[in-house]
Amino acid sequence: MKTLLLNSDDVAANARLAELIPAVEDAFAAYERGDAQMPPKSYIDLPQYNGDFRSMPAYLDAGTWDAAGIKWVNVHPDNPRDHELPTVLGTMIYSDPETAVPLAIMDGTELTMQRTGAAAAVATDHLAIDEARSIGIVGAGAQAYTQLEAIAEIRPIETVVISDLDSERVERFISHFEDRFDVSAGSIEEAASCDVLSTVTPVTEPIVSSVGVGEHTHINAMGADAEGKHEIADEILLDSKLVIDDHAQTTHSGEINVPYSQGTLGDDDIDAAIGEIVVGDRKGRTSEDGISVFDSTGLAIQDVAAAHVVYEHASENDNGYSFDLLGLA
Repeated sequence: MKTLLLNSDDVAANARLAELIPAVEDAFAAYERGDAQMPPKSYIDLPQYNGDFRSMPAYLDAGTWDAAGIKWVNVHPDNPRDHELPTVLGTMIYSDPETAVPLAIMDGTELTMQRTGAAAAVATDHLAIDEARSIGIVGAGAQAYTQLEAIAEIRPIETVVISDLDSERVERFISHFEDRFDVSAGSIEEAASCDVLSTVTPVTEPIVSSVGVGEHTHINAMGADAEGKHEIADEILLDSKLVIDDHAQTTHSGEINVPYSQGTLGDDDIDAAIGEIVVGDRKGRTSEDGISVFDSTGLAIQDVAAAHVVYEHASENDNGYSFDLLGLA
């Protein structure tokens, strides 16, 4: 059996959000039902290079399909300046659970962006007000694009406020989307006043305060993925309907990791895991809810679900490069 090699363009072409979002939702449900295996994310710290590697394996049974895979991903903040390389690079190995044959090796960087957007869309669908029409995004990097693309799949977004210290990145973002949305640059407070707010920054000191946040804003806290990162003020987390993706990951490296380690925030302050809401064990947004927050660290099951969608379409479309990795042909 051949293995399919898919570069970033192949992944982008076949990661169809209309299918990716429900696939990621299926993954959350499988995990909640106990139909998934996802060992803890492991880290290799490389302080001499100001970076780290992360290993993320998973298997999930979504009912009508099952899939397995592992993502090898890094975060090297000095890459753009020192090597003209992206901060994050990733490689995904997607395998047949029955035979263990590696069906595909694909770019994990584009896959991560797509599945992160899909995860935010799932949470937004369950936690944002039905009439949401505006979104604010803090951080105009690569992740910002898929946040908007994915959330616009599940809410009829009209107005976008983008906030970033880098004016060139803001202008690129506006130029990319100005034909589809009413998009403009704004402050963090202006972005936070929107119906939905997605934060995609690597900061270690909160940049979103309670000032300016709308009474019913839903916040996707997507930036924190390592110990010490923290985008949202503690008072917002404590006063909101707080939903997490995974307890072990969020308390270690998610948005809540800092206040949780300091004892400012505890388990009683966590309303639900997103999987509990997806399967109906806990409620999503209700008429009594004000601000809601989704703390997303990014789960390996999301990568596997996204890889499943990409592989199926790439195979149908004869995309990528097929080669005999195992030497069995």
